[in-house]
Amino acid sequence: MLRLLLARHGETDWNREGKYHGHTDIDLNEVGLEQAERLAQRLRSERVDALYSSDLKRALHTAQRIASVMNTKVVSTKELREINLGYYEGKHFRGAKDEGRPLESAWEAGNMDFPIPGGETLYQLQARVAVFISTLKERHGDGTLLVVSHGGVLRVMICHLVGLELKCWWNLRLEGASLSAVDIYPNRGVLRLLNDRCHLRNQESVWA
Repeated sequence: MLRLLLARHGETDWNREGKYHGHTDIDLNEVGLEQAERLAQRLRSERVDALYSSDLKRALHTAQRIASVMNTKVVSTKELREINLGYYEGKHFRGAKDEGRPLESAWEAGNMDFPIPGGETLYQLQARVAVFISTLKERHGDGTLLVVSHGGVLRVMICHLVGLELKCWWNLRLEGASLSAVDIYPNRGVLRLLNDRCHLRNQESVWA
């Protein structure tokens, strides 16, 4: 059995301001750094065979803090980057909804092939995630792996692993610095943990 621990990165200023990130490389803010530290302390007793991370700073710096506690190294990859939101990157959530081609409204309606100018569709993100998972299975027959990435990527990954339709990604909530876990068996994936933030007690989540 292969177990995947899935961690979302800590907070950035754009998270707090309600802006789309996508591939824009925004780093953690002070709250995000504290969240990364708490997540690292939560995971310090876990024994992992490898730690993979998106190469974008908000995820990579979260992963590096965890790696320093676990005394392991980070394998960074572009395959774990957030969905490329092209035109929408840097825009506020509310403003984008009010435009003529509302991004989130399209996703809510199940339009996984919504064309984002200069960006990716959710189907393209799904294909990228599938390649990453296939690579993991080839490299690691069993054991425990930690993956640090972004909300969109991790939700799509969970759907792919447990056999949910891609449109179900919108029904999953993964908050900042949260931890989820999926066990991968030969014929199925089992969701063991979702959006666990017990290590962030007394800290409200102000961003989606």
